[in-house]
Amino acid sequence: MTGCEEPDRTVFSPKGEAGEGSLDVIMLSIYIMTFVVAVVLAIFIYVLIRYRQKPGDNSIPKQVEGSMKLEMLWTVIPIILLAILAVPTLTHTFSLAEEAPKDEDPLRVKVTAHQYWWEFEYPDLGIKTAQQLHIPTDEKVYLELTSDDVIHAFWVPELAGKQDLNPGSTNKMWIDADEPGTYEGRCAELCGAGHALMNFQVVAQEKEDFDKWVEKRKNPSSEPKTAEQKAGKEVFTQNCMSCHAIDGTQMKTKGEKAPNLTGFAERNKIAGLLENNDENLEKWMKHPEQVKPGTYMPSFDFLSDEDMDNLKAYLQSLE
Repeated sequence: MTGCEEPDRTVFSPKGEAGEGSLDVIMLSIYIMTFVVAVVLAIFIYVLIRYRQKPGDNSIPKQVEGSMKLEMLWTVIPIILLAILAVPTLTHTFSLAEEAPKDEDPLRVKVTAHQYWWEFEYPDLGIKTAQQLHIPTDEKVYLELTSDDVIHAFWVPELAGKQDLNPGSTNKMWIDADEPGTYEGRCAELCGAGHALMNFQVVAQEKEDFDKWVEKRKNPSSEPKTAEQKAGKEVFTQNCMSCHAIDGTQMKTKGEKAPNLTGFAERNKIAGLLENNDENLEKWMKHPEQVKPGTYMPSFDFLSDEDMDNLKAYLQSLE
């Protein structure tokens, strides 16, 4: 509760059905725990007063050791309270893992976690992107989650609870957002040196705006227009294309070693952390380890100032 950067970006301000269900379970547990604390505290205070030592009174209070009635009481009550909490918790948890309906045409996204970035693939739309998950508002989006290396956890506090991503297996959940906005996501499973910096965003858009984004991703503007951008593309080809892919070009990688950079200029974050501007882009490319410890991104501090400027111009032209 105290560790969030912004007080309104918490599980206590849900923006969708899944988040509201999680908040209901949280509040139920808080009510139960508050009740237990209040009862125990009341009994404690009563015992302190009722059985305090009085001047001249050396009598021994009635002993209740081995009382079947008391032992049944403090055994049955916790069981009842746990049952009250367990039923809605399990119901909500299993409802979030429901399969995408086959008689409809739901939006499906394959989420793959890497050390330390996120890959989002829309198999029915032929789109693959990174760091930003775009979804339409007022619609369930079904996620298939897995990991490329170690155990990670997908968590968007305002939209849904946490779900582990395990290498070699796939977990499923759905999320939704009832209003447009950019929602911050985190990895919630200690996964290495860069764990605390493994951030991503969920961008919820009105259906019309989402459809426009899909169209732009299917027809990206990836070809350089100026001499500087053309020179930057050559620098990219020589240094970056073995790991990064850009849709709409001939630059493809053999594997998803690094984020897909299609539409890079429209992202508001670099590496999920830094504000997207030329200064931070150069900082990331020259000293990635200083920005995100443990990253596999190599340093490109050997590039000349001219090559670096050209490369930045090309990357910032990708829309």
